[in-house]
Amino acid sequence: MYVDFIRDGVYGNGAARQGDSRWRRLTELHARTAKSVFHFDVIGSVAKSTHAGLPWLRYLRRHLGAKVHFWPFDGWDIPANSSVIAEVYPALWNKDFPSEGRTRDQQDAFAVAEWLRLTDGKGMLPDFLCPALPPHDRAIAEIEGWILGIAPTSWANLKAPTQIQ
Repeated sequence: MYVDFIRDGVYGNGAARQGDSRWRRLTELHARTAKSVFHFDVIGSVAKSTHAGLPWLRYLRRHLGAKVHFWPFDGWDIPANSSVIAEVYPALWNKDFPSEGRTRDQQDAFAVAEWLRLTDGKGMLPDFLCPALPPHDRAIAEIEGWILGIAPTSWANLKAPTQIQ
């Protein structure tokens, strides 16, 4: 089964799941260039991959239970000895690192891994895992989700780990 089968009404009620392509989650507003999970069929859209991935997340939850932590839905603090699933947005960092012949997808994966490594090495990862959001925004993010690495506007002057000497 494909996402388009649902969207086209072959399975389920796809029309009821289309959403508004102009709607943005709070984290996407902070990311500026991130696209809505309801913005289908445009260059750079993430809607199909997002909707196709949701059943896999459900599968992981059913089979791994408490061994997996869906951040921030399961809480901002990550328990010891658990694996973490977090949303990332490679465009935040993929231009910060030379591509060295990697394909775009390879560069995205490399940039995310390298950003995590550098951020953790600088001791800054906890700041991103528990962003200083106002209480109202935190409550929204706990429902809508948050992109790891997105700093609230109040963090605008925080330098990326690749820029820290």
